Amino acid sequence: MPLLKNQDVELYYELHGSGPPLLLIAGLASDSQSWLPVLPALAERYTVILLDNRGAGRSTQACATSIELMAEDCLALLSHLGLQKVHLVGHSMGGMVALELSLRCPELVQSMVLLASAARNSRRNNLLFADWADAAETGSDQAAWFRTILAWILTEGFFDSPATVDAVLTYLRTYPWPQSAAAFRGQVEAIARYDATDRLGQVTIPVCVMAGEQDILLPLQHSERLAREILGAELQVVAGVAHSVHSEQPAALVAAVVSWLERVTKGGCV
Repeated sequence: MPLLKNQDVELYYELHGSGPPLLLIAGLASDSQSWLPVLPALAERYTVILLDNRGAGRSTQACATSIELMAEDCLALLSHLGLQKVHLVGHSMGGMVALELSLRCPELVQSMVLLASAARNSRRNNLLFADWADAAETGSDQAAWFRTILAWILTEGFFDSPATVDAVLTYLRTYPWPQSAAAFRGQVEAIARYDATDRLGQVTIPVCVMAGEQDILLPLQHSERLAREILGAELQVVAGVAHSVHSEQPAALVAAVVSWLERVTKGGCV
C-alpha cells in the first residue's frame, strides 16, 4: 500500500496506466476510490494519479486540514514521484485544491479541469455542509444521512431505481475506509474558509471549467462566473447530470476530459 509521509500526515496514493501524468483530486467526503467509474478509460491514455486527501480514506484523518494544506500534500506527492508537469482534474472541493496548487506552482501544471467547483463556496452551502457535519457528529441515522447528500449531488432520475439506491447505500455504509465525523467537519470548515476569488486573475495555465447541467448543489451560474473570471478559461456543460458528474455520466466526462487534454497538448488552448 503506497503511503507518502508529508509532515504530520501519511498520504495514500495509487498510480494507474501510462502516458502523460494526470492527477485526480477528490471532493468533500470522497477519496481516491470515487474516481473508479472513470479510471479504466483514463488509464488507457494517461498515468492516472489518485490521492486520498488528508482527512479521508486511507490517509491520516486525525489532523489539521485546509485547502492550502491539501494543495501542499499534492505538491509533496508530485515531488515524490519526480513529476515536473501534470494535468489536474479537481472535483468540487478538489477543484479548490487544484486551483490553489496551480496558483502556488503554475510551472508544474500543464492544464486544469475544474469540475463542478468554485473559487469560493456559497454561504448557503457552507450552512448546508455545517448541518451535515452536525448530523454526522450527533449520530443521525446513517442511511438517511447518505440519502440526503445523494439527493443534492445526483439527478432525480437516480432515485427512480430503488434497487440502485439500495445498492449505493449499502456500498457507502459498508465502505472499508469511512471518513470520521471529525474529519468530515474539518473538510467542511476548510471549504468555508477558502476564497481565491481575488486571485483568479493570476491563473495563467489553460483551464476548462466543467459543470453538470442539473447541478443543484453548485448551480451552473457558479461555473459560468468562474469561467468568466479566469482569463481564457473554457466552459463545458455535461448534459443530463448533476454535481457528481463522474458517477452519473463517466463516459461523457471521460470524453470531455480527453478531448480537452488532447487540444491542450496539441497547443489548441491558451
